[in-house]
Amino acid sequence: MLKLKFRKLHTTIVEGVDPANIVGYLFQEGVISQDEITALRKIRDDPKQQCEELLSKLHMSKNPQAFVKLYIAIKKQPHLQWLIESIDNFDQQSLIDLLEQMYINDQTGECVFKIRETGNVRCN
Repeated sequence: MLKLKFRKLHTTIVEGVDPANIVGYLFQEGVISQDEITALRKIRDDPKQQCEELLSKLHMSKNPQAFVKLYIAIKKQPHLQWLIESIDNFDQQSLIDLLEQMYINDQTGECVFKIRETGNVRCN
């Protein structure tokens, strides 16, 4: 469920979060690799791009705890309590609407979101 909430709040997160401290915590917790943290730190001068890349890596991750660890990392940042409140108070109807866009591909068994603007996206 957290992954869906983060997907729905993607733009808000990219616009409002500098992931510098979050990246270190996710590396420490084994959510992102040494190569990934190195790549993310190379773009630290552009927090929006860094945040975009981080979220992309987490959505592609096979780690089932990726978004739980991301939530914990955000919660440890006092200046990001507004985001924790947004995640915690996420509108139930918005999640239902998002889940209704989801289907399982009969041929591959993958979970897929139907997205009009950009095409389909795998759920992982």
